[in-house]
Amino acid sequence: MPDTTTRRRTLFAAAAVAVLVTLSAVAAPLASARPAHEIPVAPASGDLSGPTTDGWEDVPAATVPLASAPSSVPNADQTSIERVHVQAARGDGRLYLRLQWHDATRDVATNETRAFADSVAVQFPVNTSSRPPIAMGGPTNRVNVWYWSGATGTEELLAGGAGSTTELQSPSVNASAVHRGSGENATWTVVYTRDVDAPGANRTTIADDGDLDVAFAVWNGSNSERAGRKSVSEWHYFPFGPGPEGPPYETVLWTIAGIAIVGVVAVTAFGVHRSRGGMN
Repeated sequence: MPDTTTRRRTLFAAAAVAVLVTLSAVAAPLASARPAHEIPVAPASGDLSGPTTDGWEDVPAATVPLASAPSSVPNADQTSIERVHVQAARGDGRLYLRLQWHDATRDVATNETRAFADSVAVQFPVNTSSRPPIAMGGPTNRVNVWYWSGATGTEELLAGGAGSTTELQSPSVNASAVHRGSGENATWTVVYTRDVDAPGANRTTIADDGDLDVAFAVWNGSNSERAGRKSVSEWHYFPFGPGPEGPPYETVLWTIAGIAIVGVVAVTAFGVHRSRGGMN
């Protein structure tokens, strides 16, 4: 018969394994507590309108996959940007969006023939109660587009389907951009800023009581990407409204984990107590 010390060690080892199994079971849903298409929105710590402004390091980022947009333009499927990193912050009545992607070349305004500029766009539904077609909206469900180009700067656009883009008068969106690094690690960083309560017809309302759909597009000028030849995302969303996901959901999961661990410890303690009783 094993002595008391050996039995205690065996019980504690079993308890440790049980705790690890419990934590592993809970860690999986915790890791995916934020839905795949959700982009978190953090409180803005001051003015974040600059691409390299202090404070962005505290804002969580979401990696948004990109793929070639369906298009009839030549070589539409030969795009080069595969992902864009998105950060969002809101504070003092303003929304800040920071987009970053790798691009080895800085393609901006040029007089060369057949040269194209790097560009990026953010797309929102005008009518936020429904989701428009991803390809520039539709005639009855238009989209508001925030567009930045290395050649033309910032524009705020309205579209109701492919080929229907028009520029909004008195744009409410500002953008600033910087290209840093060299080679494969070179990165574009673009920050869009808009007042939450910006007035105007055909302009997306940024509310605080519901989720807001959003999609992205990126063009690599040195790869002859322009117009319909671009890398695009699926619809994602900013969780401006209340919902079952996010911090409350994670709190519930951690509570469950805590209860499970306490239960394992209690069972182990009871086993140790019984083992002592059995040896007396």
